[in-house]
Amino acid sequence: MFDFSLALVLMVLLAPVFILLILLLYIFNRGKVFFFQDRPGKNEKVFRIVKFKTMTDEKDEQGNLLPDELRLTKMGKFVRKTSLDELPQLLNVLKGDMSFIGPRPLLVSYLPLYNEEQKRRHLIKPGITGWAQVNGRNTITWKQKFIYDVYYVDHLSLALDLKIFWMTIKKVLKREGINTDGQATADDFKGN
Repeated sequence: MFDFSLALVLMVLLAPVFILLILLLYIFNRGKVFFFQDRPGKNEKVFRIVKFKTMTDEKDEQGNLLPDELRLTKMGKFVRKTSLDELPQLLNVLKGDMSFIGPRPLLVSYLPLYNEEQKRRHLIKPGITGWAQVNGRNTITWKQKFIYDVYYVDHLSLALDLKIFWMTIKKVLKREGINTDGQATADDFKGN
C-alpha cells in the first residue's frame, strides 16, 4: 500500500515533468515517446514495463536494428543520464507489478540462463532501484549484480530500503554508474 500511495503522490507532483518530457521526446523521437517491454516480476510472472523511449528504431539495409549507441538520441542521452527514463515505471508500481526498491527487472530471455541462486531474485517484486543499482549499476559484472540482488532478498528491511533510497538520490544527482564507458547500454547476460 505504501508503494501505491507514494507512486500516486509522485505522479501528481511530477506531472509537469512528465508533460515536458513527453513533448520533448515526441519531437526528438519522431512521435514515439514510450518504450514497452515484457519483463519477469515476482515469481517470474511476466509483466509489461514502461519507460521513456531514448532510442530511435533505425535499421540497417538488412532490417536489423542499428547498434544502441547509434540509435540513442541527444535527448535520450540526457534522459538516461538523469535517470528520467525510469519515471514511467511509477505506472508499473501503481499497477502492482513493481515496487520502488527491489532487484531490477531484466529481460525475459535471461530466465533460462539463471542458476538456482540467481533465480532467487524473483522471490520478491522487482524495483525501480535496488541494491545492485546503488553499488555500481551498469559498471559492475553480472555476477556482482546477482550477488547484490540475492543479498537484498535475504536482508529485506526498512533500514536497507532507506539506505538504498538515499544512495539512489545521491547516485542520480552525481549521475554515477549509468553506463560502462563507451557503451550506451549494458552488455547482455550470457549465462554462467
